[in-house]
Amino acid sequence: MAREKSSGNFLVGFVVGAFVGAVLALLFAPAPGEEIRNQLREKSIELKDRASDLTAKGQSFLEEQKVRFQEAIEEGKRAAARKKEELLAQLESAKSGKAAESAEEEA
Repeated sequence: MAREKSSGNFLVGFVVGAFVGAVLALLFAPAPGEEIRNQLREKSIELKDRASDLTAKGQSFLEEQKVRFQEAIEEGKRAAARKKEELLAQLESAKSGKAAESAEEEA
């Protein structure tokens, strides 16, 4: 979960940084005011689209990792259950062997 949050924070920081950089670049570029406003408008639309794409890709990646993690947990549970059954069978076998030895010694 912490990794998901840090990925989200990185994505937000990246988008905000890109937007601020684009705005500063346009503000300091030699051009008339109306042209700069049009460029800012176009760039903001472009950045918004990019942010939407990155967010969708990020969500898709997080969902995929979540599914993989859940599958790994389930596989771990199955492996633990198999090992438990194996150990219980060995324990029963050992108990049966000791009981048989005790019966032979008494006889």
